[in-house]
Amino acid sequence: MHPAFSIIFLTTLIGAGQGLFLALYSGQLYSVLKLLPAESPSFYVVGSLLCLVLLVAGLASSFFHLGRPERAWRSAARWRTSWMSREVIVLPAFMVSVALWGLIHYLDWNPVLFTFSKNIEVDVSLLVGAFATLFCFTLFLCTGMIYACIEMLQEWASPLTVINYTLLGGSSGFILATGFAAWQGSGMTSFFGGWSVVLTLLAFLTRSASLFRNARLKPKSTLQTAIGIRHTGIQQQAQGAMGGSFNTREYFHGASKRKYKSVKWTFLVLVFPLPLLLLSFGLGTHVMGLLVAAFLVQYIGLLMERWFFFAQANHPQNLYYQTV
Repeated sequence: MHPAFSIIFLTTLIGAGQGLFLALYSGQLYSVLKLLPAESPSFYVVGSLLCLVLLVAGLASSFFHLGRPERAWRSAARWRTSWMSREVIVLPAFMVSVALWGLIHYLDWNPVLFTFSKNIEVDVSLLVGAFATLFCFTLFLCTGMIYACIEMLQEWASPLTVINYTLLGGSSGFILATGFAAWQGSGMTSFFGGWSVVLTLLAFLTRSASLFRNARLKPKSTLQTAIGIRHTGIQQQAQGAMGGSFNTREYFHGASKRKYKSVKWTFLVLVFPLPLLLLSFGLGTHVMGLLVAAFLVQYIGLLMERWFFFAQANHPQNLYYQTV
């Protein structure tokens, strides 16, 4: 498939925003359970603003993929059957809940709703954050299922698609949270860093599994079944037109085999081992710049990973349009 950069930025930016919120809310939960020191409301206010910046930037980039942006609202009309429509509904709901969560901390309007186990207090922000977490995981599901539900694209039609979207978003968000916590001088820096390592390693395992699976896929169709002729010696010599077409532009990435392979190996290095190395040195030496660099390096790798994700999907029509 042809990778659209607007969708690449959409999925990577909102994924990082989702992961960052999950990190911040996890830190709040741990502090409520007395497993981590409590943070000031300003820590969560600034963190929620950073989440919203990523989410808004991702949403804005998606408009460049629309032929008629003024009709974007219609994309939510098919929510009963379309995962894309569901994503269009859930994304704003998640953004509103994150904004409300941050606003509660900003106004310091956070009354305790109830207490259990004598010293564990559940306040309003904890409840709103729980709803935001539900929207967050629902958004991961919707985004991944947009591609996983397309059965004719075998590279995407797998549970690994949803799992990878979730783990890669979580990894980038927690790494960003580590740098953010170091910048804020928070005691949660090591907590975020530890979970960043765990999520990055899990993402490496599941992304490697998808690459291993996709490399061994065999097309369900052949050139013979594509045109309904069973002869074994069929070869396409021309497309039937002097130049390209919509089919050859939108359903094939157009990159050389060398570039295609180099993108794969480059993203594998940038997304997984290099950020882990920078994280380890950053946490060990308490150098904030290394932690920020870990996120930036991984994000560049995620852009390449998402390009490869789209490019690797081999549309069945390419059996017919082998020669332009």
